[in-house]
Amino acid sequence: MTQNFKPQNMPTLIPYLTVSQAEESIRFYEKAFGFKLTNPPAKNDKGQISHVEMSYLDIQIMFTPEGVWDSIHKTPNNLGIIMPISLYLYTLDVDKLYEQALAHGAISIREPADEFWGDRFCQLKDIDGYLWSFATHVNKA
Repeated sequence: MTQNFKPQNMPTLIPYLTVSQAEESIRFYEKAFGFKLTNPPAKNDKGQISHVEMSYLDIQIMFTPEGVWDSIHKTPNNLGIIMPISLYLYTLDVDKLYEQALAHGAISIREPADEFWGDRFCQLKDIDGYLWSFATHVNKA
């Protein structure tokens, strides 16, 4: 007997981020990284955005702005930390995505380069301080 333990078409792992401002993050992820809203953002009883779901290819992210649910969750920038992990995403053209992201406010951590493991790879920091690694596999060996 197969049980449906998750919604259909949802990945098993979904990063859930805390952002400073939901509207600004929606615009940033759309323009810089190419994400699209998968549903209209959910709003709380005060009319504030409380939950956002976005996707890129087969990747899904979710986020909520600081202070909506509690005062504990903060962005890396507002905590004053460098993220100890990064999100690693494959993209069709890492060079194009890198330039697009820079044009919309991302900060370059590492420019695109061909790496020993077979990926053309770059790393960027988003507007809230999250580290994103993007790659296009170039070695067919």
